[in-house]
Amino acid sequence: MSIARLLIVLSLAVIFALGLMMVFNTTAAEVLDRSLNRHTHHALFRQIVYAVIALVCALLVWRIGYEHLLKMAPLCFFLGLLLLILVLVPHVGQVRNGAKRWLGLGPFSFQPSEFMKYLILMFYIETLLLKNVAEVRFSQFLKVASICALAILCVMLEPDNGTAFVICCSLVPLFFLTRMRMRYWVVPLVLFIAFGGFCAYRLPYVRGRLAVYLNPSLDIRGRGHQPHQAKIALGSGQLLGRGAGASLQKLTYLPEAQNDYIAAIYAEEFGFVGALTLILLYMVFISAGISIAMRAPTEAGAYLACAITILIGLQAFLNLAVVSSLLPSKGVNLPFFSQGGSSLIANMVGVAILLNIPQVSQEADVKEAKYTH
Repeated sequence: MSIARLLIVLSLAVIFALGLMMVFNTTAAEVLDRSLNRHTHHALFRQIVYAVIALVCALLVWRIGYEHLLKMAPLCFFLGLLLLILVLVPHVGQVRNGAKRWLGLGPFSFQPSEFMKYLILMFYIETLLLKNVAEVRFSQFLKVASICALAILCVMLEPDNGTAFVICCSLVPLFFLTRMRMRYWVVPLVLFIAFGGFCAYRLPYVRGRLAVYLNPSLDIRGRGHQPHQAKIALGSGQLLGRGAGASLQKLTYLPEAQNDYIAAIYAEEFGFVGALTLILLYMVFISAGISIAMRAPTEAGAYLACAITILIGLQAFLNLAVVSSLLPSKGVNLPFFSQGGSSLIANMVGVAILLNIPQVSQEADVKEAKYTH
């Protein structure tokens, strides 16, 4: 195993182990504090089950290989688009906290939008970037961009503006990396963002989030409660933290902390040093991902490695920025750290694809060496 791949595996393993500890820490405290009729290990066992499923899916993807997956990308993309449409169908999609983002599958549920983050990138690479970019006509680009915009629009209608924002931000680096003509995508992207921003701002909960972000005291017992309590948690951690399991904010002060705001509880218990360690682990992953992209055996592999690295790194940045109140709440969880089965499975599959990219080069070198001898 190359150093870059080893760093990715080790960094993400440590992040997941820390996240697993914090998921149990926060959910068990909530069960005990509220006297809920649920086992204190329920969320922990559920996250472990999702991790096993994610590992199986990752191994399957590893065996298939990224080149074959790219060939399957258009079919998988349209299947994902169909699932996004089903989410919006009444009595089919599951509604939680006013958002319709989930489909039921027996005792489990999953978010198609989490998988669409990767499918859009792969669909774009397969349909456009494998061609000579200089020969891509505007009509070809517009056709692919319109299909991608349709999927993003479905995500926004759930509504899940955070995921839609992440997808858009992940596509832009691909435009730069491939030197796609700027006149093709700058104006359409600006118009799409303006239209999406206008539609989002007309949603009451989006306006509420922005107002609370600018002035949390407007709704300190409602939407401003979590950002306000997250600040208290971050400040209470100081340099070294209160100690493992000693958080006070997880005791009903910061509700549902195991999801988007789990980093706040982590920072309260492990302080600035712990938070900095977590950031450094993500930076190790990003640098190793870039290293794999630079040494990719094919052009498509390089684009895909960059896209996956940027996607996971961007989600980590957005989540930590929201927790620290640098950005308004977007509903983006912390990859491999927050509770969430769909996110864990999708990100694990993405990492498996990333790790498979240099594997193709090594296998080709072995075959060449055997042929030479």
